[in-house]
Amino acid sequence: MTEDDQALLRRAAQWATEALGEQCTPSGERLIDHAFGSASILAGMQADPATRTAALLVASSEVLQPDLLQGRHADPIKEEFGQEIGRLVQGARELLRLSGIASGASDGFDDAPMQKEMLRKMLLAMAADLRIVLLRLASRLQTLRWHASAKVPCKPALARETLDLYTPLANRLGIWQLKWEMEDLAFRFTDPVRYKEIAGLLEEKRAERELFIAETVEQLTGALKRMGIAADVTGRPKHLYSIHNKMRQKNLEFSELFDVRAMRIIVQTERDCYSALGLVHELWAPMVDEFDDYISRPKSNGYRSLHTVVADASGRPFEVQIRTRAMHEFAEFGMAAHWRYKEGPRPGAPAADATSASGQYDRQLAWMRQLLAWNTDAASRPGGGTGTAAASTLDSGTVTGRKPPTRISRPPEERIYVLSPQARVVELPAGATPVDFAYHLHTDLGHRCRGARIDGHMVPLQTKLHTGQTVEIVTTKSGGPSRDWLNLQLGFLASPRARAKVRAWFNAIELQQRMTQGQALVEKELQRLGKTAVNLEQLAQQLGFSHADDLYVAAAKEEFSLRQIDSAFQPVATQTELSAESLVSNAARTERTGNSSKSGVLVVGVDSLLTQLARCCRPAPPDAISGFVTRGRGVSIHRADCSSFLALQTKQPERVIDVAWGEAPAQSIYPVDLHVQAQDRAGLLRDLSEVFARLRLNVVGVNTHSKASMAYMSFTVEIHDGGELQRVLVALRDVAGVLLAERRSPGT
Repeated sequence: MTEDDQALLRRAAQWATEALGEQCTPSGERLIDHAFGSASILAGMQADPATRTAALLVASSEVLQPDLLQGRHADPIKEEFGQEIGRLVQGARELLRLSGIASGASDGFDDAPMQKEMLRKMLLAMAADLRIVLLRLASRLQTLRWHASAKVPCKPALARETLDLYTPLANRLGIWQLKWEMEDLAFRFTDPVRYKEIAGLLEEKRAERELFIAETVEQLTGALKRMGIAADVTGRPKHLYSIHNKMRQKNLEFSELFDVRAMRIIVQTERDCYSALGLVHELWAPMVDEFDDYISRPKSNGYRSLHTVVADASGRPFEVQIRTRAMHEFAEFGMAAHWRYKEGPRPGAPAADATSASGQYDRQLAWMRQLLAWNTDAASRPGGGTGTAAASTLDSGTVTGRKPPTRISRPPEERIYVLSPQARVVELPAGATPVDFAYHLHTDLGHRCRGARIDGHMVPLQTKLHTGQTVEIVTTKSGGPSRDWLNLQLGFLASPRARAKVRAWFNAIELQQRMTQGQALVEKELQRLGKTAVNLEQLAQQLGFSHADDLYVAAAKEEFSLRQIDSAFQPVATQTELSAESLVSNAARTERTGNSSKSGVLVVGVDSLLTQLARCCRPAPPDAISGFVTRGRGVSIHRADCSSFLALQTKQPERVIDVAWGEAPAQSIYPVDLHVQAQDRAGLLRDLSEVFARLRLNVVGVNTHSKASMAYMSFTVEIHDGGELQRVLVALRDVAGVLLAERRSPGT
């Protein structure tokens, strides 16, 4: 560090010593010892002077707050040490406050594992500066070290919180030296019996194992250099908690563990990977059954590396991993990141949990880990201090070093994390409001939301939430949402999920109103017909609806003609004819079409006899036809296969008369019924209407209803001949979504 940096630290140490004196934490640790210990840990991590200074002052800020801020509006630490250090101290205190609020409450929720994950994300999101997270991690490690050295029992809750919250954060940020030490110390306090048992299983002391690693690294580095292979060789002994986890998760005995000590070789090319593998097998005896080639056969997540287990001269096994720099970076920062398979989704968790830490969250982690790696690299170079570099990196996003300058800019927030009054962590999209928060907790809470408090203060419902805030919803006993909430310009809702719930509420209200309106219309029609005692459910099914409610909605939306209700009470012989009649919107025009000779029908042996086309089957040339002599209405012309005609023929065969199509005037038109079945969608009726308009056909009757995402439509159109009928059917079948287009069968 520069002389100015050293002077800054000395001044902060003097400030902290005077402020803290002999004060202690509730567990008994002197605050000044905690401050110096945290700063020392950060120095070992090669943190910049501003971070070390903040570590000395975090505890002081709590002590100085009541005295030095009495009657003052400025933060004395910011006044004395500058805005940057003041922000670090304030951020570290805020993280401590939030973790204290939420961590204890998370165990009481049914989804406790998910709540702990949300808390980790919230702490990372709160840390606008990576160094704030480092301050919290160093402080927690110092607390555990003090309990171990002073032999003062550590509260199990604090040790468990370390394993649940802080070690996963260190793991994800790649700060291995903090991670393994915190895990071992927390394991020592949460399960002391098992800790001592595993420690006894290790034949070597940690120092001896670390010496073995150092000697092996030196031996490998020299051998690779002699082969002309440029490589980075690293290694470390496996710590106790990792051994415990592997034995428990894979149900292994200690003798079955081959990676208690592990080495990693990073080379330039795949060819160098296999050359290095050959060298390792030449130096030590390989264990054939423990070799995995993930380069030629990558894992499903894309992970690539060579894994082998060898034994030294004393027969002690150790693992060696060999990979290229690109493979290593993918394993560290990509889809196969170390923490993904170490922590993984909970057994039985939904697929959404397996990808919950993707996207924006992964990019944020990668940004932090790259910055930390650069920080270490800069400090390891001759004369490479981090005093001003880290701060400038955070501000400008530019990293300089042996490699060409690389832009590392922190991605914008896409998710925020807020707390409920019960300290539940809730994840919301950036820009979310208290209304979004209410709907996330419960749909009914969102409907009854009328106000909100953020950190105890009343705020408008359009207020944008920020990570770390505590949100309380003010509700009414009954009521529903406002239509203004769906107006994007007013800014009440940012979550598509919440907007969908509001729309569903109004749709349900509208549906209920239509059902009430339709029921009144149906009951009024039944009163007119004198059928008030009818079973409405059976009537609805008889008319083609699943339930009476569907009939009410169709009647209210005018998709169903109430005149069809009368057909349900008519005899079978005339029911079809009445149904057909209800489809015609211009009865007078239809009556005019096809009367007498204009219909083009010749009655065999009779001249100038009045004829009319039957509306039950709507015959048109060149249909096979038959005539039936009616009383006072001349001859009724039916299609030969019409069910109504066949019934009349059976009862009164003497009235049947032979008829045939004759020379009809060119302007003669014939109404026919068409049936269309299609997938229900917006614009379907418009597309079908365009077909009729394009073919210049007149539509004189329409009836349509929907059921189970299907649309059933009946059209009565006027045609000149059978050729025109075939053309319109072909055109209708070409419309998107149409499954069936045909002429209605006679008598149906």
